Amino acid sequence: MGAGGAGSQRAQEARRQERLLREQWQAARRQALGWKAAGEGEQRVLAQLLVLTARGWRLLVDRQWAAAARTANADVLLVGPGGVFVIDVTAGGEPTEGQAAGLLAATKAAESAVASLGMSPVAVQPVMVFAGRRFDAGLGRIRLLGEHEIGPVLLSQRHRLRAESVRAIADHLERVFPDLVGSAVDQQASSAPEPHRQGAPDGLFDLEGLRDAALEGAMRAPIEQWMTFLHPDQVALVRRNWSGPARISGPAGTGKTVVALHRAAHLARRTTGRILYVTFANNLPRVQSTFLRTMAPAVADRVDFRSLHSWAQEFLQERGVPVRLHGDKAETAFSLAWKNVGRGSRLAELDPAPTYWREEIDYVIKGRGLTAFEEYATVHRRRRRASLHRTHRQSVWELYEAYESLRGERGVHDFNDVLSLALAEATRRPARPPYAAVIVDEVQDLTLVGVRLLHALVGDVPNGLLLVGDGQQTVYPGGFRLTDAGIDIRGDRGQVLRTNYRNSRQILDAALAVVADDAFEDLDGLHTPGRRDVDLTYHDGDVVRVTRPTVEAHDRALLDALRSLPEGAPADTALLCPSLRAVGHYQRLLTQAGIPVCQLEQYDGHAVDAVKLGTYRRAKGLEFKNVFLPRHDAVSANGPAADTAGGTETSQTAREREELLRSRLFVAMTRARDLLWLGSVTPLSEGGTPVRGGAGRS
Repeated sequence: MGAGGAGSQRAQEARRQERLLREQWQAARRQALGWKAAGEGEQRVLAQLLVLTARGWRLLVDRQWAAAARTANADVLLVGPGGVFVIDVTAGGEPTEGQAAGLLAATKAAESAVASLGMSPVAVQPVMVFAGRRFDAGLGRIRLLGEHEIGPVLLSQRHRLRAESVRAIADHLERVFPDLVGSAVDQQASSAPEPHRQGAPDGLFDLEGLRDAALEGAMRAPIEQWMTFLHPDQVALVRRNWSGPARISGPAGTGKTVVALHRAAHLARRTTGRILYVTFANNLPRVQSTFLRTMAPAVADRVDFRSLHSWAQEFLQERGVPVRLHGDKAETAFSLAWKNVGRGSRLAELDPAPTYWREEIDYVIKGRGLTAFEEYATVHRRRRRASLHRTHRQSVWELYEAYESLRGERGVHDFNDVLSLALAEATRRPARPPYAAVIVDEVQDLTLVGVRLLHALVGDVPNGLLLVGDGQQTVYPGGFRLTDAGIDIRGDRGQVLRTNYRNSRQILDAALAVVADDAFEDLDGLHTPGRRDVDLTYHDGDVVRVTRPTVEAHDRALLDALRSLPEGAPADTALLCPSLRAVGHYQRLLTQAGIPVCQLEQYDGHAVDAVKLGTYRRAKGLEFKNVFLPRHDAVSANGPAADTAGGTETSQTAREREELLRSRLFVAMTRARDLLWLGSVTPLSEGGTPVRGGAGRS
């Protein structure tokens, strides 16, 4: 067919659609005239909503609209691809306090009704429509719209529900709210979806079927949309009222971050204050902010997503407290302190590498806010393997004091100083206005001082502090218990998630094999084995293991595997490395091969058609359909941690370092949903076969 013929067909189809829409509108207007209690403007609004039913939406209207007077606070429940909309139609001027309260009460009732179906509260939206007016505004969580804006706004909503979900939810709401009656435009377009009629076989309420359909739809969507999917079993956590600080924990893949995001949106809709959502990593706030804006755009501006250190610096700046953070100068001060005090001390006998002792200062002394030697001499050094006698601790303290002296001479602060200064300021003069709630994601990555700081912002008020994280996924040295921070999680305020929604058995088994022998102490003080039992809901993920005799051959196999991915798959793919050096190597390799790359440092949560590239640590809190881990079984980025600086580190410090590397690898492996690609480099034996391992699928 020629271009002219195709253009003519498109024009004919456009005219046909316009004619059908006009017919639907006329039919809807005739129906709206039958609602006696509705004024002319309200009838026009109702007609617009009726037209949507010809496109697969479901409309439930207050039966009293047919009466002489109405008292209901919500006139309409509308269910469509964008969720559930609780709508109050008015011909008045400004909304009254009573109208707003009534609409919010009706919305809360609708939320409770659909919670059993696994629908998150963020998918239920209150809307007040003003007949005869043009505007788009907000009143708290209520969307205020003119009659000309209601149609375009509803049609522009992000699709959350499939057609079968719309039908099942509307049927359920019609049973729960007997004062509402289903209504659809009489004039149906032959090409439009038929509205569901009561008793139709495909519309029968099926809770399990609806849940499965929602999960299947989320699985097919881009990974960014999957990250905002809330499983029905998690809805209760989002809506729960806690009497004080609370914690959500659980193994990798159990949806802790997703619950935290939905909780942030839920609280933002029910409070007047701001919500602070904090993580340790500085790349996660951008991503999580995008996810929340996708889920709940109406309240996204009420939630502050920040990394802990960036928030603390801004807080101090607002208070007029000088901060001179300079990481390089602080590092130089420590190097000089090690040269002058540490290198010739007993510490070098335990571990001649200064890195271990810098971590001791960062995570044990300054990270716990210790200011006197006697405090350090008796403190339990959680997650630190090396046994330090009092004389060793004296040497560490002397190194710490030398570092502090040199740092002070240079007039600079390190990252721990920023948190300590912020804690002192928050304790001295609490924030005004205070945050309504603080949500902390990946709490196990914070220091004790950091947790104390965030606790100080809200104290022990109900629903004030929510800590989310898992001790097994710790990627930094050291540790603490929540009781050390004065946080008491009593009764049901400590919730453990046990269902993995992300990983298949193959992927999870491969990851657990890495940490199976590494028992850990969680933030509640419980000792937990490395291999934990979880319930699985996903079974389609694969593990591909590839072994090559040289780095060059390994990298060629990696490129071949990336090129063989289906079209569009790079957008849902990550290549993760243990170090920045390795990231640089693979950045060059993929760029030279013409494979688009997006650094995790720049990734902001929006879908981008490029392979995400970053370190294991930068991947925390994220997940991908496909994860590639080149040379995953190397002991470290620089080779085995053996001889350094003319000595050999003790088995205790070596074991601690290797355990931390395994924990980071475990985190990277559990980011994968559909495919986990594990690359290895193993030289050939004299017989021409790999010394160990091999290529295969498990």
